Amino acid sequence: MKTIKAIMLLSTALVMFSCGDDTNDYKIPSSEPTSIVTDSRQLKGPIEAQKNLEFPALEQSSGNEVIVHYCLLNSRTQLNGLNYCLEWDHNKQATRWVCYKMYNATNESNWARSNWVNGDPWDYDPDVVQNEQQATYNELSGTNPPLTNSTYYEKGHILASADRLCSSEANKQTYYMTNIYPMVHNFNVGAWATLEGRVRTWAKQADTLYVCKGGTIDNANQILGYTKGGHIVPKYFYMALLSKKGSTLKAIGFYLQHTDPTSWEAPREYAVTIDELEQKTGIDFFCNLPNDIENQVEGVDKSQMLKDWSVQ
Repeated sequence: MKTIKAIMLLSTALVMFSCGDDTNDYKIPSSEPTSIVTDSRQLKGPIEAQKNLEFPALEQSSGNEVIVHYCLLNSRTQLNGLNYCLEWDHNKQATRWVCYKMYNATNESNWARSNWVNGDPWDYDPDVVQNEQQATYNELSGTNPPLTNSTYYEKGHILASADRLCSSEANKQTYYMTNIYPMVHNFNVGAWATLEGRVRTWAKQADTLYVCKGGTIDNANQILGYTKGGHIVPKYFYMALLSKKGSTLKAIGFYLQHTDPTSWEAPREYAVTIDELEQKTGIDFFCNLPNDIENQVEGVDKSQMLKDWSVQ
């Protein structure tokens, strides 16, 4: 077990712990790294899955692979680093989740989506067999959703393009089809876009924001349908967020049904604790946290959680 002591503030979701700079998960005051409590389920994955806090527990069935994307992360400072990771299910030919972190270097705007002179650079993930991925064009737009206000799907980012304006390389990787889910327009530009904007705000308020997002692909009652190419369309989408600010940790989840209303409820209506989100998705988030800290930040009182995150 990691030898960091945590205390639960009375009636609050905030947990205190020792921390360090933005680009490292844990450091003690002497700047020597401490031990992450690696969940045994992570040992089948790459080293990033064993030491990074943004990772959920890996799926243990066969046919799953963690894809890791590095690049020039910040074009101003020439920082090379980890951009994002995802779990690809070769049997379902779908992404289960995408995880990444946001901190000062990634929050910079050194690129703009409008800089792509030939339009959005949709592309296949070079680390996944191309014929397992959704087609870059026509597959989603050529599929008719079973929803009232929609006649096609569009490409919905999981790691948002706007979350990676720190370099052109980092931004381009967000257009890999493994980082894309089929989404109807009203969802993509509605509740999902609203929450994406909140994530960027929270990232700027934190030292590091650990993010895991995805769509439900494992249970039949959580699948909306399939594209004309046979790829899963999730019925629900989710976000799991863990914020580190100074000596404080806090966590929040969001769980949204993939529908197409013309107006949406306030973000608080989709907010859930991480414990609740784990029950809904079957995914164990932030599993590399020491157990005592994980239990505290994930099982908080919901009303206090909403207050801590200023979710209205």
